[in-house]
Amino acid sequence: MKEKKTEFRIFTVPEWKKEERYLRERHKNGWEFSSVTFPGFYHFTRCEPKDVVYQLDFNQESETNRSEYIQIFSDCGWEYLQNFCGYSYFRKAASEMNGTEEEIFCDDASRLDMMKRVFMKRITPLLGIFFLMIIPQIMLQSRFNRPENHVLLGIFCIMFVVYLAFFIVFGIQYWKCFKDIHR
Repeated sequence: MKEKKTEFRIFTVPEWKKEERYLRERHKNGWEFSSVTFPGFYHFTRCEPKDVVYQLDFNQESETNRSEYIQIFSDCGWEYLQNFCGYSYFRKAASEMNGTEEEIFCDDASRLDMMKRVFMKRITPLLGIFFLMIIPQIMLQSRFNRPENHVLLGIFCIMFVVYLAFFIVFGIQYWKCFKDIHR
């Protein structure tokens, strides 16, 4: 029987809850999460099926004080697994949670704080590229009537559509998360 497997999955920035559920379901089915690698390869090892809760925290500043950061979660019974793209992965057996569904975030303010950190570190640079590079290049390339400018204009228009679609999808997902927290 196969002892290791890899699955490819993509989760967008505000879909961390969906990713947590995915990892938990895999563990319940006898596949313990061991790591995730770029661009979205999830590596698992065979284990006894068990209900294990996975939690993610987005905290790029944890790099500077990693041992303290990990110790805080360890003191609460969470096992640190890895960092990937700014997210720290933790897990804890559901049986160790005294019948209640524990989370690494103790209140809605902490969840919102994490969402703000994600927005500032991931979306703000993309907005900068969008407004400082893509839109000005579209305006600049549309002024010239040469074939090479038409090619560049086409490329920047495609980038414009891709970025705009990404912002719309992220905005909808962010809004859903925001509403779920404020219920």
